Amino acid sequence: MRRIVLWGLSTLSALVLLFGYSTSTSGPTGIGPSTSVYSGKVAGAASTPSSTPSSTPEATPQSTPGAAIPSPTPSTVTGAVAQTQWGPVQVELTVDGTSITQVDVLQYPSGNSRDAEINSVALPILIQETLDAQNARIDMVSGATVTSTGYLQSLQSAIDQVSA
Repeated sequence: MRRIVLWGLSTLSALVLLFGYSTSTSGPTGIGPSTSVYSGKVAGAASTPSSTPSSTPEATPQSTPGAAIPSPTPSTVTGAVAQTQWGPVQVELTVDGTSITQVDVLQYPSGNSRDAEINSVALPILIQETLDAQNARIDMVSGATVTSTGYLQSLQSAIDQVSA
């Protein structure tokens, strides 16, 4: 009899925990489509500081990214397409002398409204981080790990092309 009572209570507890857990499926509202939110430009002025919090060691990429980009003339370089589980990510850099002046994201996951919601927040942060750091040693965006990983891969590919 005691086993039946314990089994019943544990089953009831498991059901309460299971149905009591709620997940967020709606996300923030008011995010509309953006046209040029995925490109950044610095024209001789100091860039604004990034609004992202400081990183933890886990947020940095595992590969050793290249340092500042040496280039004698302004050029545009397109990074390799990074295939992610949610879609391709591809970055294009505009480099003037030794600094990255503009970052454009040519391809990014956009298969559904959730992808658009995530990337409308993540890509501007990644672009600003790149312009601030002037290399691929940037923080990943929490909640956009897949896009951040693809962005870092394509960004490093573009930096490697300029450095070569």
